[in-house]
Amino acid sequence: MRDSGPALYRALFDDAALFPPGNAPMGEAIPAHRAHRASRRAPYVGPFLVADARLAELRTVLSRDQAHGEPLALVVTVPGGGDGLAAAVDAVRSDPALSLAGVEVAAAPGEAADTAAAVVKAMAGDGGEPGADGYVEVARGEKATADIEALVGTGAHAKFRTGGVRAEAHPSETELAALLAAAIGAGVSFKCTAGLHHAVRHTTAEGFEQHGFLNVLLATHILLSGGTAADAAEVLADRDGRALAARVAGLTSEQVERVRSSFRSFGTCSIVEPLDDLVVLGALNP
Repeated sequence: MRDSGPALYRALFDDAALFPPGNAPMGEAIPAHRAHRASRRAPYVGPFLVADARLAELRTVLSRDQAHGEPLALVVTVPGGGDGLAAAVDAVRSDPALSLAGVEVAAAPGEAADTAAAVVKAMAGDGGEPGADGYVEVARGEKATADIEALVGTGAHAKFRTGGVRAEAHPSETELAALLAAAIGAGVSFKCTAGLHHAVRHTTAEGFEQHGFLNVLLATHILLSGGTAADAAEVLADRDGRALAARVAGLTSEQVERVRSSFRSFGTCSIVEPLDDLVVLGALNP
């Protein structure tokens, strides 16, 4: 049975509207997120992302909204490492207008295991929240594979940075394929952040080589099916959107489930753009 449509993209797109290059103002990003969650896009929209340094601002904006309804599901990013984690988690848990969906904490090279322990400890406080996830952002470089392997059995997931506002922030297809292969080989699920604004690999107006999320989904499937990192790199380099969409459409429901168990979500500063790409490629109904 073929079932690679909506299930493949369910809750795939975490709302990173506050982050570059979108940089939406807080007062606009929150109502826009609520609008997405109330629209036909809702099945595909993940939680709202905010950096720990902006939690006070977010809480102030929410306090002015007397009709905000259900708590805002929130993932807090902590780029400074584990030292700021406890304060960020406490700030969210103390506010009834917020619901902690997860945390993402950056780890220095060689420190993934210690960071994972801090993440799991913080998430377990007061019993934790059902469904809340902890991610360790693995630093790029020669220690990346060992750091991914260090997450095995910790209860934390991996996070890979796949782009940014500089050309060098974008890993090559070979580098990203190696990260994906290491994670899948170790049985560590992961999310991605930055640079996956569109479905298909492309070159931006600034000259950045950006990965496509369809490419990453299919590369994940290739690796789960016994393919090599070289096979995954070839898929990551593919710029034929129609061909990629056709290959993804051929995945079975079981294959879709396996892919999404590994590749859990990615942060995007636009919810509309990636979904529009899928519509244009015929992967989703308008």
